[in-house]
Amino acid sequence: MSSFLLNRCNLFIKVTETLVPYQAVLRFYHSGSRPGPNSSNPANSLVQKPLQSRVGIFWDLDNKPPKSVSPFEAATRLKCAVTSFGVVRYMVAYANHHAFNYVPPAVREQRKERKLLDQLENKGFIKPIEPYLCRVCGRKFNTNEKLTNHFKIHELEQQKRLNQIESAKGKRRVILVGKYSMKMEKYKNASRDVVTPKLGYGLANDLKRAGFWVRTVSNKPQAADFALRSHMVNMMDHRQVECIVLVSDDSDFLGVLKEARERCLKTVVVGDFNDGVLKRNADASFSWKEILTGKAKKEAVSVVGRWKDREILKRLEWTYDPEMGRGSYDSGNINEVDYVVSADEEAAEDPTDTEDDNSFCEKSDGFWWELDSDGDEAASIS
Repeated sequence: MSSFLLNRCNLFIKVTETLVPYQAVLRFYHSGSRPGPNSSNPANSLVQKPLQSRVGIFWDLDNKPPKSVSPFEAATRLKCAVTSFGVVRYMVAYANHHAFNYVPPAVREQRKERKLLDQLENKGFIKPIEPYLCRVCGRKFNTNEKLTNHFKIHELEQQKRLNQIESAKGKRRVILVGKYSMKMEKYKNASRDVVTPKLGYGLANDLKRAGFWVRTVSNKPQAADFALRSHMVNMMDHRQVECIVLVSDDSDFLGVLKEARERCLKTVVVGDFNDGVLKRNADASFSWKEILTGKAKKEAVSVVGRWKDREILKRLEWTYDPEMGRGSYDSGNINEVDYVVSADEEAAEDPTDTEDDNSFCEKSDGFWWELDSDGDEAASIS
């Protein structure tokens, strides 16, 4: 038994001797591995990025989005262009009921064309290139009208889900929301292309989908303008934004725009009027065409650069005070200026300097500008 243990010990020693070089290699590889974020290498230290300005978008929906694109696309492109000025924290839109019920002429024409096309498909004069697909259940149909009739089933299912969530409370309500969230989102995405909005053309839903907080006000005159101005002033009072983007052409917002500039906030106006009052009193202005084509996003970079240069010049600005200059540079008070030497400076002076000065004065018989060589030459001539 002892011989067996001895053989095992010898075998273990041999194995460890053979593994020592590999352990050294592994140790070297581990020490030379890529350091983590907690390493002491200064090159890997996190670089603090400069703080970006907080931007708020305030949209007066009386100035409606362009007709060439959908409200959702217009809102997303607007947000993309505004991100060059800083971090977009607030996106607010105000309008009355008439603005949301309004249907643009272009949308009316599209609906008429769709209705005529459905009639031709039902009579068999026109056949679609690809069948119509239901994006909820995946079924296919030969005509758009059959798809619309089929989609009513999904509308009923959606309404049942909403009723269950409304009637539930507490924990059960949370469970139902988590259970139906995927189905409800799938229905919303599919219904945009199939279901025709009962009121308007889906302006509020498109803006909400783009991330805007949409607020409906009463139909009284100037109710939306008053509510939007109050919201902007409230934001400025609480210092929640450093840059205000106003989407409007209404001159009633001139007062709040000037107030924002007096508070040293950056102002940007988006509208269709090229020579409007708001654009003349704003720090920067863009048209809807520039927003949609991407030109505004490129120009915003240069605008931000000009703002930074202006801030630097304000910090370096020197102002001349005439009263202070007249008092300090008055010719009658020049001789009355006293120069005070502190005690530390007197202590720091070398005491041997006074002795050297006295000896120099004793030795020199003439003025300080008369050199010794000049004196010698004058004596020899005489």
